[in-house]
Amino acid sequence: MKVGIVGAGAVGSTAAYALVLQGTASDIVLVDLNAKLAEAQAQDIQHATPFAWASRVRAGGYADLAGSQVVVLAAGAAQRPGDTRLDLLDRNAAVFRQIVPAVLDNAPDAVLLVASNPVDVVTDIVARLSRLPPGRVFGSGTILDSARFRALLAEHLGIAPTSVHAYVLGEHGDSEVLWWSGATAGGIPVAEVADQLGRPLDEAARSTIDESVRRAAYRIIDGKGATWFGIGAGLSRIVRAINKDERLLLSVSAQTPDIEGIHDVTLSLPRIVGAGGVLETLKPDFSDEEHAALRRSALLLREAADSIKL
Repeated sequence: MKVGIVGAGAVGSTAAYALVLQGTASDIVLVDLNAKLAEAQAQDIQHATPFAWASRVRAGGYADLAGSQVVVLAAGAAQRPGDTRLDLLDRNAAVFRQIVPAVLDNAPDAVLLVASNPVDVVTDIVARLSRLPPGRVFGSGTILDSARFRALLAEHLGIAPTSVHAYVLGEHGDSEVLWWSGATAGGIPVAEVADQLGRPLDEAARSTIDESVRRAAYRIIDGKGATWFGIGAGLSRIVRAINKDERLLLSVSAQTPDIEGIHDVTLSLPRIVGAGGVLETLKPDFSDEEHAALRRSALLLREAADSIKL
């Protein structure tokens, strides 16, 4: 599988590295405005292939994206300490007005996977600019937030994270919604599992987990300037689902005709990902509180997208 990555910074290069370690792509092309950076990243990652899988990793221009089945869009300004993801909107919108036509001129059949923040609004921008069929443009959304939610629930319960199914929905950002009512472990609601194991999920425990999930990115950014390992691994996992046509259920961000009475908004819901991108979207059964929270999140994102004129 050939994968193009536009943006060879921390997120793009880590995604490429994860693709190599997992053997997901046989041909990876890094494209960046800073050609020297792209070349250095490509060489560094290529030198890891003897310890992993036989992948070709190289730097190039947009023309070298030809034949890519997936193009990861990881370009744009980095989130700075104190920024919300939506603060990045104005700085990143102009970037994609240049990138999207250049990608599609050379890889017209590719699935576009957006990683740049604010990912929901940037995904909406890319979808509008590309005019591609629904499902072929989507963002990493809350895949990382959901992984954090699962990991923290597993830690509280004292079980493996792979045994926990839990999703964060809505915005990848401050208004995100932890779908507590749908969280399960071994097919059993997590609250029941917690009681059986003598590790109750009382209000204090839920509040701690919620705060830890919601503020994780801010703490990491405060400590090292940006996040890249978690999202790099998440992007590789999404690409593998496309490559293998896994029909994997992931909380990724895509244009949604209607959710909680808000029309044509781009946000994360549980979606089936396989060959060709997003294949189906599921509509969860929420509690009254979750309905209200998701509506607030959708409205915020709709207003942010409306503020960008293309």
